Amino acid sequence: MSLLDTILVPFHTPAITLAGAATSWGEIISFVTGALCVWLVAQQNVWNWPIGILNNLAFLALFFASGLYADGWLQVVYVTLAVYGWWSWLRGGRAHTTLPVGRTTRRQWSALFGAGVAATVLLTWVLVTWTDSTVPFSDAVTTVLSLLATWGQARKKLESWWLWITADVIYIPLYAYKELWLTAILYGIFLALCVLGLRNWRADLRTRARVAA
Repeated sequence: MSLLDTILVPFHTPAITLAGAATSWGEIISFVTGALCVWLVAQQNVWNWPIGILNNLAFLALFFASGLYADGWLQVVYVTLAVYGWWSWLRGGRAHTTLPVGRTTRRQWSALFGAGVAATVLLTWVLVTWTDSTVPFSDAVTTVLSLLATWGQARKKLESWWLWITADVIYIPLYAYKELWLTAILYGIFLALCVLGLRNWRADLRTRARVAA
């Protein structure tokens, strides 16, 4: 057994049985850190970023064991984006101040749409050609949606919540199909938290608009 396999053993060790399927400690850790991270995002709490990094590392091990390779490598990108988001929330506003909630411009939407379509086509081809993924298109489209949403989250774009909601609606049946039941439940919780986050950020944006007027 390699050193990496030894390190990952706790993440694959069954902890409980849920809906007839063994649930690993890795999935439980991912559940707890993931739910806490999204709740902190909804509250605009900057501590979501370090908690999110822990969540990414837990999911990295979990997804590779489940054959969700795009979602696995996505966690590596998430860590990079988390570092950027952490800085952006603290120093990404005007004159390096705290970043406020904003709206996605038409130009940004056009760029996101073009990049999203191209990336989904490319990633689907990569998964079909180079891996044994059983859900290449679903894996690809959720990966791309999540990346676009994370960029929007890092820049505190209100519409990033709609991207997360779309991704979660696909993720829930995908993880159920893979018998990752706790993760499917987690993404159901994510969906509810995304609605909360959308409401909170929209209220904050409206409050600042009234103050500015």
